[in-house]
Amino acid sequence: MNVVLYAPEIPQNTGNIARTCAATGSDLYLIEPLGFRLEDKYLKRAGLDYFSMVRITVLPTFERLMERFPEAVYHFASTKAPRSFTQAAYGPDDFLVFGCETKGLPESLLSRVYDRCVRIPMRPGARSLNLSNSVAIVLYEALRQNGFPGLQDEGSLTGRDDEALPWMDYV
Repeated sequence: MNVVLYAPEIPQNTGNIARTCAATGSDLYLIEPLGFRLEDKYLKRAGLDYFSMVRITVLPTFERLMERFPEAVYHFASTKAPRSFTQAAYGPDDFLVFGCETKGLPESLLSRVYDRCVRIPMRPGARSLNLSNSVAIVLYEALRQNGFPGLQDEGSLTGRDDEALPWMDYV
């Protein structure tokens, strides 16, 4: 599964999302401009020691991502979407796209992909959920639909598995 953050602004959210991606084996794509530096202490603090377990790619534009993966299936999370995230069918290599914390995804993009937009149901008057929470909710539904591939179902009281090799790619 792939998570895309379009112009994220808050380093703590991106750090939390990187940790969620690490825990689920999902790749994380960051679309510039970023509202922080990748060396930001808040980003690192929120991600803890999980950065060694996640593959992060930084791209200058969303178009560059689509050029790299032209055949991919993209799902766009927005409070303006016509249907719930639970009504979408997710494949194991799909891209889940989320907008920045203060503005969401641009309407110029949403208008082109409206049939692939999903929302998390909320009570009327609630503007939105925290970005990190939104990513976790939609990502875990997508993983559930695919049988949680590669994820461990049971816990253990004996140690933890630290087996992972990272890389960060600037494109």
